[in-house]
Parts: sequence; structure tokens; C-alpha cells
Amino acid sequence: MAATKVIHGWVLAETDDAEAGLGQIREGLAAWKATGAGFCVPYFLGLQAEAHARAGQVEEGLDRLIEALTLADMTEERVLQAELHRLRSELLQMVPGCDPARVEASLRCAMTVAHSQGARLWELRAAMSLARLWRDQGKPQQAHELLAPIYGWFTEGFDTLDLKEAKALLEQLAT
Repeated sequence: MAATKVIHGWVLAETDDAEAGLGQIREGLAAWKATGAGFCVPYFLGLQAEAHARAGQVEEGLDRLIEALTLADMTEERVLQAELHRLRSELLQMVPGCDPARVEASLRCAMTVAHSQGARLWELRAAMSLARLWRDQGKPQQAHELLAPIYGWFTEGFDTLDLKEAKALLEQLAT
């Protein structure tokens, strides 16, 4: 029930009402932790961070991501570690005056973690985010050179949103 409340809160935040969604996430996370369960907490904190971003509460979202990454290191629950770093870069970009080098460092960390885990989807997502950053910095060739080989690993799933977005980005970068 607690996990369902967290997920429902995230969906609510993504589609309708970020504040109400955040309330449900907080309640669900507290109920989950009250059981003594530690598993999935980094994931739930990542969802909470996304909801904070939707609500315009970027600093709170960044705090949740730091908490999630710290907890993932402590518990060695690293399945979403790369995605948490990628999400951190997305929130960092929302901070006025953020140093692009911090964003890039977070994305490079996400790619390194994903690559070491063989987590190709997470690596693709991080590479797309870094390619977009480089495109916006006027480095489309570097962005294409980064993304093309990672996209090339995939042999199926081309109807999924991530691969469709990667293909569209590659086409944009090639022009």
C-alpha cells in the first residue's frame, strides 16, 4: 500500500497536481520507512525529486537526490544510481546561473555508472541529456559522436519512447 501511494503520488505530480502528488509521496514514503524497509527508498526519493521539480521546488528536489544517492551508496542498492545522477543534472539545469560543468560532470558520472553496470537504457538516457547539453553549447558534432554509437548498440525496441527520442536527436544533430 505504501509503495502504491508513492507511485500514485508521482503520477499525480506528473499529470495533474504536483503539490497533491508530493503529499502522497511523503505519506507513502513515511509509511514505507515505518515498516523498516530500506529497499526501494532511493527510487522513491528519485520520484519525489521529480515531483519537486514539477512543483518548481528545485532545491528540495536536489536535496532528495543527494539523499537518494547517499542512501544508495550506504545500502549498495545501485540499480538506479545512474538515473539518479542523470536526474540530478536535469534539476541542476533548472537552477539559475548553474555552472554547465556541474551538469556535465553529473551526466558523465551517470554514463560511467551505467556503462559499468551494463545498463544500456540508463546510459542512453544520460548520453541523450549530455548530447542536448552539447548541442545547446554549439557542439553538435561532439554530441552526435557521443550518441551515435550508444544508439547503435540497440537491436530492438525502436518503437519505445527513449529510442525514438534518440533517433530524432541524432537526425537533428546530423543536419
